[in-house]
Order: sequence, then structure tokens, then C-alpha cells
Amino acid sequence: MKNSSRKRCTVSNVLVLARFLKMVGSLNKLMGFCTIFLLATSTHLRAEQQFIDVVESVTKSTVAIALDAPYKHASPRVLGTGFIVDDGSYAITNYHVVSEPLDPKYVENYVVLSGEGTVVKKIKAEIIKIDLKHDLALLKLDSILTPVALSSKNMLRPGTDIAFTGFPIGAILGIYPATHRGYVSAITPDAIPAMNSQQLNLKMMERLDSVSLIYQLDATAYPGNSGSPMYEPRTGEVIGVINKVLVKDTKESALSSPTGISYAIPVKFVIKLLESNFGKD
Repeated sequence: MKNSSRKRCTVSNVLVLARFLKMVGSLNKLMGFCTIFLLATSTHLRAEQQFIDVVESVTKSTVAIALDAPYKHASPRVLGTGFIVDDGSYAITNYHVVSEPLDPKYVENYVVLSGEGTVVKKIKAEIIKIDLKHDLALLKLDSILTPVALSSKNMLRPGTDIAFTGFPIGAILGIYPATHRGYVSAITPDAIPAMNSQQLNLKMMERLDSVSLIYQLDATAYPGNSGSPMYEPRTGEVIGVINKVLVKDTKESALSSPTGISYAIPVKFVIKLLESNFGKD
């Protein structure tokens, strides 16, 4: 009888121990899942805060490009977006943003507007170098602002995350910089052959002689975003310049309705423009 009781007691202890170990294992798994969840959440929050900091930094270097004509307009007329480069005394924008001839009969100047809302600093800007092929213009400023960093990387691969900051529909919405996120959807030529001769235009014919690769984006840019810096969300390094006109005239001019697709000029052409201005090419 005693041996039988001992056996039952031993079996019972073993079962209790097994249940305990199973429960400990389940707790360990639960703790493991909780740890992974907390780590993932923490990483996500850090990444979001990092992006917020990057946007704040890039925004300081993003300016509205405007035409200042006191005899015609009560306030500067916003034409597009630009960003500060080099030592802070230069800005980059699309050439078509500043292609309007200044009227010699009036006091007219191109200016950059830095800030937001009613707290805006107006700085005179002079066009000193242009790249017609890539629709870029280099402006010299009368004051120093905070420059952005330009990426030294080659063309980014499709799927790469991007962000851009600018003044969409700036003339109506005012000086309030807005940021959009997306990704590179394709690397595409800036012009394609027309299906027939009736679809050809002069710009397309000129560009087909020397086609460049540009970024096609899965992100929506608006009128006013032309000249906006496109940058890496993690670092803030500029990787391209948003363009709303150049590609429409050469790649999509055969279409009866615009596609609404957004494009960006790679930053390597900005770097070449700066180097040519400073005699480094």
C-alpha cells in the first residue's frame, strides 16, 4: 500500500511539475511576444520622430520663389518652390518657375520667401546659372539662409521611400510649407518617341537627341511644388527636384489628358549646375 501511495504521489508530482513547466514556457513565449511588440513599437516611434525632425530641418531650407512687383501686386506673387544650397547664399529651383521676363518699366525682382504665414523674410534673388535641358536654375541671394545637404548617391532604385516639402498652390494657400511622402515608382526617360509626326513638338525633338533618366514617383505633387526638394526621409539629404512641367511637355504631350503622375529631376544635375558655376567641371 505504501509503495502504491508513493507511486501515485510521484506521478502526481511529475504531472504538477509538467504543468508548471508548460505554464512557464507559455509565460516565456508571452513575454517574448511582448518584448518583440514593444521593440517594434519603440522602433516605429523612433523612426516617426526622426522623420518629424528631418521635416523640420528641411523646411528651414525650403523657400517660396516669388515675383516682387510693388507697382503691380500688393505682395510678392508666389510662383513655385526652391531650396537653399552650398554656403546658404544660393537657391535651386526649376527654370520655368523663374522664366518670366522682368518688366524694365517697373521695379520687379525675383525673391525668395523664407518662413511661414505672415512671419516671412523676403530676400532678393538673381538668376546666375540655368540648365535648360533639366529645367534647373541657380539663384544668388542677398542674404544667408540654412542650406540642405545634397546626396552623393547614384540613382535610387524603385521602391525607395522619398519625401518632398514645398508650397503646393502657394499663390492661393499662402506661405505654409507642406510635406508629402511616397516612393520611387520607376526610373524613366524624360522623353519618349511620339506615335506619329503630328504628336512631335520642338521640345520633344530636342530632348530625344539626349534623353536623361529621371524619377517617376508614387506621390502627388501639385502646381507650386515645382522646385521642391525631394529627399530621403531618414537623413534629409536631397535626392531630386520635383518638376511639374518639363516631363509633361516631352513625355506626356501626346496624351489628351494629363496623367497626374509626378516626376523629379535627379540631384546629380543640381550638383553639375553648381560645379559649372564654380568652375569645377
